[in-house]
Amino acid sequence: MKSQIISIEGKKIKDIELPKVFSSKIREDILKKTFESEQIAHPYGPSFVAGRQHSASGIIRHIRHKWKSGYGRGMSRIPRKIHWRRGTQFYWIGAEVSGTRGGRRAHGPRPEGTVQIRKINKKERKLAIFSAIAATASSDKVIGRYNRIDEIKEVALPVIVESKISELKTKELINALDKILGKLSIQKEKNYRSGKGKLRNRKYKNS
Repeated sequence: MKSQIISIEGKKIKDIELPKVFSSKIREDILKKTFESEQIAHPYGPSFVAGRQHSASGIIRHIRHKWKSGYGRGMSRIPRKIHWRRGTQFYWIGAEVSGTRGGRRAHGPRPEGTVQIRKINKKERKLAIFSAIAATASSDKVIGRYNRIDEIKEVALPVIVESKISELKTKELINALDKILGKLSIQKEKNYRSGKGKLRNRKYKNS
């Protein structure tokens, strides 16, 4: 299988022979299985130290005639952090325990209990990588991926461009891609989202 090296001006430089991996059979079922295995391994749950990051020791003496004592104040014996102190007066506020503001949950979900692992065989993972690489050389797969592309210019897939393209600025890169691909609409459009997602920091969506 052959392809072309294209200049940033959109002109052909030379033909090259592609590795055999680009001619591999595309196994969409293996690709989907591998992708789902990576998605399912994402852990959900609170931080291990959530609600336990205050400087509240919980050691308050209850002895008469002692400075910094909780004796005679009628306060519960929970960990407290000091906001201010004036002589023998202290402004304490409860922290750390589940009944206080910003404290930990009494029996919250454990992150390690929500992590799921779906094993993928080594040969299946290798086949998925080969399939993904081979899909870049398939015009049908590329058109299916970018549903706004109606037709592909007569450019050999995969598109291989000379190394100078890595030195271009953004505007220069867009102009170079227009010359190489013939102004195909491969860039995603940013649309205004409908619904309450606008109130939740998701004002725009790409398509």
